[in-house]
Parts: sequence; C-alpha cells; structure tokens
Amino acid sequence: MRAIRVASAALLGVTALTLTAPVAAARDDGERNITSFGFNVSPTTIAAGGRVSLSVNGCKSDTKVSSGVFDKVTIPKGQGSATATVDWDAKPGAVYEVTFQCGNESGRTDLTIATGRPNDPTHTPVLRGVKAGIGGSAGGFDLSEIGLGAALIAGSVGAAYYWSRRRTGEHGG
Repeated sequence: MRAIRVASAALLGVTALTLTAPVAAARDDGERNITSFGFNVSPTTIAAGGRVSLSVNGCKSDTKVSSGVFDKVTIPKGQGSATATVDWDAKPGAVYEVTFQCGNESGRTDLTIATGRPNDPTHTPVLRGVKAGIGGSAGGFDLSEIGLGAALIAGSVGAAYYWSRRRTGEHGG
C-alpha cells in the first residue's frame, strides 16, 4: 500500500514539474520566414569588405538575393550557391536584412557586420574566448517563476500525501 502512495506522489510531482516548466519562446534570430525552399548566408557575421556565401536549395526558378550591404545576386536555377562581397562602407555592428526571392516566395535572414576590416594593417584583432555556459537561455534566473514552480510542486506533493493518508484512515486502521 505504501508503494502506491509513493508512486502517486511521484506522479503528481512529475506532472506539476512538467506543467510549470517554462515554454520556449519563439525568437527572431535568423531565418524569419517559412518557405518551400531553403536558404542560408554564411558566415552570418562578417567584416566590411568580406565575402559571404549565399546558398539556396529547393527553388525551381532563379533565386534573386538582395541586401542593402551588397549588390544584387542571382543564383541560377539548378545552382545551389553564389558569393557576394560586402560593401566596404558597411557600418560595423549593424545588422542588414538579406532577402532571397524564389518565384513568388521570399525568405529573409540577417547578416551582421563585425568590427574591424579584413587585411587592414591598422586593425589589431582582439582575441577573446567564446561565451559559453548559458545553454541558450536568454537571461538569468527569474526568481518569481522559480518560486511559483516550487510552490506548485510542493502543493501537489502535499495534496498527494494528504489524500493518500486520508484514504488509509477511512478504511479503518
């Protein structure tokens, strides 16, 4: 009989934990449109004057690629990629929209301009390690959400314990 009570409490606790887990928020980080064709800009961050690779797959016609930071490029039907040279006057730190037009559909993604210029002898790069350990979270802990989750879990475990003790008391003991 004790195993049933423990299993019930554990099941309620897991259910409460599942229901209080934060839902992943949709973010606007890159590809912003759902299209019938795939598209990509690589790299997504580049210095002014650098070359980016523009790729597309699944487009049944010529793909026209445009942005405010490089000249228009056409990727012919049957070809998967082309390159573009970023303008030297692109503003460091700015984010430019790149549009892929395939027939009547269009998809958009972002291209970020890095600080510094390639092959610029006056620019000394600053080497830093990667920012790791945040695991994709957008910020720190939200104490109100943690508190609410803990209260719901504690409440469900307490309710399970109460109801399991109450039942055993009603059947004589």
